[in-house]
Amino acid sequence: MSDKTERPVALITGGGRGMGAAIARELHGQGYRLALMSPSESCEALAAELEGVAFRGVAEEAKDIQGIFDATMTAYGRIDAVVNHTGHPPKGDLLDISDEQWTLGSDMMVLSLVRMARLVTPVMLGQGKGAFVNITTFAAYEPSLVFPVSCTYRAAAGAFTKLYSDRYAASGIRMNCILPGYIDSLNHKPETAEKIPMKRVGLVEEIAKTAAFLLSDGAGYITGQNIRVDGGVTRHV
Repeated sequence: MSDKTERPVALITGGGRGMGAAIARELHGQGYRLALMSPSESCEALAAELEGVAFRGVAEEAKDIQGIFDATMTAYGRIDAVVNHTGHPPKGDLLDISDEQWTLGSDMMVLSLVRMARLVTPVMLGQGKGAFVNITTFAAYEPSLVFPVSCTYRAAAGAFTKLYSDRYAASGIRMNCILPGYIDSLNHKPETAEKIPMKRVGLVEEIAKTAAFLLSDGAGYITGQNIRVDGGVTRHV
């Protein structure tokens, strides 16, 4: 059996820094071959370190989603796992946010998932299985006026995830969301930890291990779910 069929392939957007980079390192350690996308050279540097391939681009651009998909298929000929991870959308007072900013949020957080799924699903159907993980936010179902665009479209991402899982679960393709809380990929104020039941900010490595589990066969009966990894900060039950 050739290496092309022996080792699984993971495509990661926003894969140059922070949570995306941590997920890339975790999956590499578990034997995945990697294809990474980010807006800067960070994806190229990490891909070189982890013997993967890279493509500079942003999730909100359809041509960039096509670009990382094409690069992945050219390099490996298969895709077993996808991690959809984006940058931070616009913020502002609720009704001061422009149409252009709302449109950017939709492209970044919802249409990016749809566009990626359109491209990758036929590949996974041909392989007989596959898994997606979408990184959203702990505030998706407890909306905050601090993040109006993010809360609106991350909730929509969760709805799309459920619809996708309904459509493709029987074909062996799974899709779940991770809802991170306050994670050390950002610089949080010291008092932030006080509002978290665990009294600490989460680690990117903890998000990475959760993503790796959800992509693994060990999570083979988990699909259409929104998994909160937030130290207990959200109250929703």
